[in-house]
Amino acid sequence: MRPNGRHAAGASQLSAIRVWAMALLLLSAVALSPTTAKAAPSQAAATTHVYLLRGVLNIFSLGLDTIGARLEAQGIPVTVANFVSWSSLADEAATAYKAGRLKTIVLVGHSSGATALPDMIAKLNRLGVPVKLAIGLDSVFKTKLTTGAERYINIYIGDGPGEPVKRADGFRGKLDNVDLRGSGVGHITIDKNEAIQRRVIAEIDAAIMRSRAPAPVAEPGAPRQARSAAATTTPARN
Repeated sequence: MRPNGRHAAGASQLSAIRVWAMALLLLSAVALSPTTAKAAPSQAAATTHVYLLRGVLNIFSLGLDTIGARLEAQGIPVTVANFVSWSSLADEAATAYKAGRLKTIVLVGHSSGATALPDMIAKLNRLGVPVKLAIGLDSVFKTKLTTGAERYINIYIGDGPGEPVKRADGFRGKLDNVDLRGSGVGHITIDKNEAIQRRVIAEIDAAIMRSRAPAPVAEPGAPRQARSAAATTTPARN
C-alpha cells in the first residue's frame, strides 16, 4: 500500500528540521568553544589587576571603559577611575600585592591619565611593588620615567598634543615610544580607536602570559642575555 502523501511530506519535513537542528548545534559548538576557552580566567589572569586612568572631567576617556569591559570578559579584573585617584589606587594595589591576592599589576592611562602613570609607578616602586606593564595613550605634558615598569609603552600623536616619554636617571625597564602622526587618530579618539584598543588588550594578554612563564635561571658566570625587542610594530622609539 502506498503511504499517504500528506504523511510522507510531513515526515520528510520533520526529518529535514532535525538535520538542520543538528547542524546548527554543531556550528554553535564550533563557534562558541574558542570564546568560552578564551573567557575562562586562568590563575595568572585572576591574580592580575588592570588600572585604567581616565583624563580630565571623566568624559573624554570613555574608550577605557570599553577596554575594561573586554578585559573583564576574559576574566581579568579591572578598575576604571579618574586620574586624580592614582595615589589611592596605588595604595590599594600595594595592599593586595603584599597580601598575596595580586601578582601582576598593569596600568593604562589616557591624556592626563597617561601623564599620571609615572607618578603611580614611582609610588608603587617605593612601596616595594613592581609594575608589569604600563601603557600611556597621548600623555599631554612632558613626562619622565624616574623608576620603571617592566615595560612602558607610550602611544602618542607627534603632530598633536602628545609627546614622547623621556628616560630619567635611575630608570629601569623597557620604554617604547610609538608615534601615530599622520594616522588620522586624534587625541580625543585615540582611546576609542578599534586598532588601538586591540593593541592595548594584546599587550596586556602578552604581559599576563609572561607572568606565567618561570624566570630563567642563569648559570654562575654565564653572561646575561639581552632582552628581546618588542614583537609589535613601533614606528618611533626613544
